[in-house]
Amino acid sequence: MKTPFERFDMSLPPRRTRWFLRPLTILISLPDVLKHHSRIKREIGDLKPPFLMLCNHNAFLDFKVATKAIFPWRANYVVAIDGFIGREKLLRDVGCICKRKFTSDPQLVRQLKKTIQNGDVAIIYPEARYSLCGTTAVLPSSLGKLCKYLKVPVVTLICHGHHINSPFWNLHDRGIRTEAEMKVLFTPQQLEAASPDEVNDALVKAFKYDDFAWQKANGITVDYPKRAEGLHKVLYQCPSCKTEFRMETRDDTLSCGHCGKSWTMNRDGTLTAVQGDTEFSHIPDWYEWQRANVREEVRNGTYSSGPLSVTVDTLPNAKAFVRLGQGTMVHDMNGFKVTGTDTDGDFFQMIKPVPSLYSCHIEYDYLGKHGDCVDLNTLEDTWYVYPKGRDFSVTKMALATEELYFDYRQKNGNPCRPGLA
Repeated sequence: MKTPFERFDMSLPPRRTRWFLRPLTILISLPDVLKHHSRIKREIGDLKPPFLMLCNHNAFLDFKVATKAIFPWRANYVVAIDGFIGREKLLRDVGCICKRKFTSDPQLVRQLKKTIQNGDVAIIYPEARYSLCGTTAVLPSSLGKLCKYLKVPVVTLICHGHHINSPFWNLHDRGIRTEAEMKVLFTPQQLEAASPDEVNDALVKAFKYDDFAWQKANGITVDYPKRAEGLHKVLYQCPSCKTEFRMETRDDTLSCGHCGKSWTMNRDGTLTAVQGDTEFSHIPDWYEWQRANVREEVRNGTYSSGPLSVTVDTLPNAKAFVRLGQGTMVHDMNGFKVTGTDTDGDFFQMIKPVPSLYSCHIEYDYLGKHGDCVDLNTLEDTWYVYPKGRDFSVTKMALATEELYFDYRQKNGNPCRPGLA
């Protein structure tokens, strides 16, 4: 565009939470924590800051439970840039550190080090997005090195039930009870003795969770009558006829618009076919079946989404999204390529080759604007790319991004460790 954008200043050091905002953070968090009877089981001994806390990520409630878990200590939270929109000063004052998703940013490491030097808690959500179906997302392999570099205790906070209460694909608050475990995974001495791979393996084990399995095991029921609405965004392929992109939901029912088969989402979170066999009663099993199908396309060299007509919004700073223009997106065996013409008539392009992106962030019906989108980032910009039509799934693109990366690493003799990228 002819008018240059002001860019978000990522270099500013993290602020310690302003003294007058510390009571406010807990006052804002407590109502929801109490509403959901969120029980936090602590196994932290005489732990005191500074330390690194790694949390799983399923809903906004995660932040409120984390605030309760560490109160009255100060913390710096790593937050994606879209979280800063319209409230940059407030978020900086409460201690948030800005990050553009799925980018390698040395600046962030320096800011986390400053948090530790300040004697505070550094809080990271390493999955870098809400879980799509209440199970663990891939973790970055750089996590082990970061833990060793910071040389402070590593604590995990794993929450259960947040996806069941307000799933990414339908954010309505169901009002169910939740729980969390806060544990010291490594002391500084244990970190010093462990290799980065050993740290990573321990983190992968600690981050194993399944909210739907937790729901059933704990007898949690959801009476919300529209509890299945939006689930077709995640479960985009029919296991009966194998057709993609024709799944639909209404109230408590998931159905295929091609073959007509339907499934009821029960109050305990399981699925039951209305007629015939129930291919998958456990939602994450259906999701992983789709992943396996995408993996096969990748291995055969046939995976491709697009070309798709798209609208592109850019987020160069935290003021507001700016319409960049209209264009075309292709996601295939080479990665992402977005091209188009901006509102000034100038050409724009973003290419994200397979090795540059181990996963990607997606949104469903983001802000009610243009529908589902893919979020692509550089260190200086964030593009929200909205495909048009119905012959696509951003969920499939997210799965393919991971499988393409895994396949690339495998073919180059450097395979990913399980659960890591």
